[in-house]
Amino acid sequence: MSALNGIRVLELATVIAGPYAGNIFSDFGAEVIKVEMPGLGDAFRTQGPFHQGKNIRWPSLSRNKKSITLDLRQDEGKNILLELIAVSDVIIENFRVGTLDKWGLDIETMRKANPKIIVARVTGYGQTGPKKQLSGFGTPCTAFSGVTYCTGYPDRSPVSPYFSLADYVAGLYTVIGALMSLYNRDIFEGKSQEIDISLYEGLFRMQESLVADYHLNGIIKERQPKMSGSASPSATFKTKDNKWVVIVCSTDKTFEYLTNAMGRHDELMKNYDTALKRINEDDYILSITDDWVSKLNYKELEEICRKEGVPVDLVYSIEDIFEDDHYAARNDIIEFPSEEFGTVKMPNVFPILSETPGEVNWIGPKLGAHNEEVYLGLLNKSKEYLEILREKNIV
Repeated sequence: MSALNGIRVLELATVIAGPYAGNIFSDFGAEVIKVEMPGLGDAFRTQGPFHQGKNIRWPSLSRNKKSITLDLRQDEGKNILLELIAVSDVIIENFRVGTLDKWGLDIETMRKANPKIIVARVTGYGQTGPKKQLSGFGTPCTAFSGVTYCTGYPDRSPVSPYFSLADYVAGLYTVIGALMSLYNRDIFEGKSQEIDISLYEGLFRMQESLVADYHLNGIIKERQPKMSGSASPSATFKTKDNKWVVIVCSTDKTFEYLTNAMGRHDELMKNYDTALKRINEDDYILSITDDWVSKLNYKELEEICRKEGVPVDLVYSIEDIFEDDHYAARNDIIEFPSEEFGTVKMPNVFPILSETPGEVNWIGPKLGAHNEEVYLGLLNKSKEYLEILREKNIV
């Protein structure tokens, strides 16, 4: 049995954040019914990157989900959704604040259909505050979170993450919030809950050092090509054979290992045996580490560091990942048959559970692929009624 067997999720969300949350639910056995607009579907279906004009991310992000079409703006569509809500556990939606209310699908109406329903609302800036009505996109919200300001080099423009980090982090928090709400509901007979997820707050929550450093020390963290200042050395270095590596000494003991690897234990541990001392002389610590690394080929460096217990790793490209034996041993990349692409590779299910592991059963479906299964099966509608819905463009 899967970890989330028996949980039914209605995914009314589009693009990344909400659908990624649905993706995690579906990976671990929840029945995820993705509700899409007839004829249009999720806008993510038409986003890149592409292969032969088709979205290559859809198969992974929508795997294990059932796709149905339903126009929620029409009264009949709204009533059908309420029937689905009556037999579901969680709703994930990412409309602008108040949109579902405007369509007659406010929380009170949903709770009349199902007093135990849990509604996760994903927006850019949350359900309250002066920015609540703004469109929520990952890159602007990352800038708003404070992350972009601190990323990059001081003499160049700020750098945004290369992928939609804010969306994926928000998706994780959506799952966490939904699972906590389910636990409270089912174990403690708690009430139906609404979960307020914003794209920016998921990233902001992870920046304790940024907040404390400004509050207590008055420091505005600026862009720099190294880590946050909580450890030293902690940076990217270039080897003699032009390989980029990361070395991080997060503890005093790890730095001692590094001094052993350098052959400078007595000299460096005398003056830099604590993190505070090293952080105060971070530029010097980085310079001697950089000088040491630059004189070694990567394989030499790796052998020395592994022997002494120093954390080091190559800065991997996706080509490195595809060729790496550790990724292969853990089956981190899986391959599925695809009508569009022949086969398609994607990240495997994560996290790994020993007793109730998740699995991928099918890749992202075509628009409305599960209309008959859901409407005729779950809701017990007739084929004739389904055909009428199609003629009205409700499904």
